[in-house]
Amino acid sequence: MATALKEWGLLRRTLHTARYLSDPVYRRRISRQLNKGESLHALRRDLHYTQQGTFAARPYLSDQTEQAWCLTILTNSVVVWTTEYFGLAVQRLRADGKSVEDALLTHISPGRSENINFFGAIPVEVEAELANGWRPLRTRPVNGTGGMLGQI
Repeated sequence: MATALKEWGLLRRTLHTARYLSDPVYRRRISRQLNKGESLHALRRDLHYTQQGTFAARPYLSDQTEQAWCLTILTNSVVVWTTEYFGLAVQRLRADGKSVEDALLTHISPGRSENINFFGAIPVEVEAELANGWRPLRTRPVNGTGGMLGQI
């Protein structure tokens, strides 16, 4: 049975390799998924920058586990926040008459850190945000054309 399972695994690996080498669309899809995973890892490193992505030298496993869970909660919070604001930016672009295809949105990863202010103070107008429910989108020119793009 072990030999049969080993041969089955070799066959599956060979089929995957043949498909990967012969199908450019499949290669691009795998590359996009790898890039999304890498961006999530980069986000986790950026969030955990004080120890350069390593856990503090606490001697107890329970403390390290707690630190890992805190990083996971923080990462998930950033991903949810970014996903919500990507949606708001797309809604604004569509409201402004821009064409945004749903198929293109599948390639966007919410595991980003460019929109996070890691240093300094972030001014928050609590009353205005509670009234609206969202922080206002920032805008910036795109490619010097004067067009506007919602940026989170």
